[in-house]
Amino acid sequence: MSQENETPAVEAVLGQNTPEITNTIQYLSFVLGKEEYGVDILRVQEIRSWEPVSRVPNVPPYEKGVVNLRGAIVPIIDLRERFSLSKVEYTPLTVVVVLQTGSGSHTRIMGVVVDSVSDVISVDKAEIQGAPDFGTKVSNEFINGLVSVSERMVMLLDVDKLLTLESFEQNEN
Repeated sequence: MSQENETPAVEAVLGQNTPEITNTIQYLSFVLGKEEYGVDILRVQEIRSWEPVSRVPNVPPYEKGVVNLRGAIVPIIDLRERFSLSKVEYTPLTVVVVLQTGSGSHTRIMGVVVDSVSDVISVDKAEIQGAPDFGTKVSNEFINGLVSVSERMVMLLDVDKLLTLESFEQNEN
């Protein structure tokens, strides 16, 4: 009889914790200029310091080139240029966030150059607001939503849309 009494208590505890787990998403936040952005932490493979890349001819200017990452050729894009922000010189704080995009058997690894990484933030799905039609320098097609974290606004980016490169699309078609 004691097992019957324990089971509802365990279910009640698990039931209380489950919504927190399923409703919270973690994002890696980073800075471009004065704006802060976030990407789903589950898409982040690693964070690397900036290193020179091998330039690829006839690609858009924001595609900086490729690097060899443990035997895999990884394209590197500069998010400042992708978002049409002003160019800046790379500093010791400049990093490349290596992201995985796509799903299933059709995945790609790509690196994005950002000014600096801020931190990992936990966001309740209910706190995410839709992207406005004005007021950002980034096309809304890349934004999943906005969230206020410690009195700062963070734009949450859609990694799959963000990392769709023109040259890759043309090669696959």
